[in-house]
Amino acid sequence: MRRLFFMAALLAATVLPGCQAQEAPATPSALDVIMTRTSIRSFTGDPVSKEQLETILKAGMAAPTAMNGQPWRFVVVTDKDKIAEVFAAGPRSGMFTTAGAVIVVCGETTAMRKPFGQPDAAEVEMPNMFWYEDCSAAAENILLAAHALGLGAVWTAGYPAQERIAPIAAALGIPEKVVPLCIIPVGIPAENPEPKDKWKPENIHWEQW
Repeated sequence: MRRLFFMAALLAATVLPGCQAQEAPATPSALDVIMTRTSIRSFTGDPVSKEQLETILKAGMAAPTAMNGQPWRFVVVTDKDKIAEVFAAGPRSGMFTTAGAVIVVCGETTAMRKPFGQPDAAEVEMPNMFWYEDCSAAAENILLAAHALGLGAVWTAGYPAQERIAPIAAALGIPEKVVPLCIIPVGIPAENPEPKDKWKPENIHWEQW
């Protein structure tokens, strides 16, 4: 009996030819994701799952934010007809019409809050002075999260080009005090460009300029 048990254990522990277990692909490190991310402007047209989009947006909302203001707001469009209607104007419409989703990163320019140092005061409407910086950080996180999930994405300009953001804000019903910062198409990549090498030591000044 002992011999049978030993042989069974030995067989279970031995990797037979042709039956080798495949190692799971290594998860890329944060630095790998940062260094290998590049702009993707061509997509297969396949959808992006809601779970993937929520993961991407959670990453966006994990960005740093001045005084924890969190001024970011996001409009996510996945309907193909609506994407074509709202975003297809212009010479590079293909990157929108073939994307699985389009994320409009917006900033709320004012907020109701108590005056600084007056915890007992009533809330008043105050400007979100750093909405642009906060929402830019959120947009960068979105780009990195999309890349980490094997998706492609690209930052396309919104603010401050009023002629670009006004029709998009109107079409999506974005309130007056919320400004579209950028528009990010997200999808399954149909291209594989090499990341640009942007390392330039001459742009660094140690200790002082």
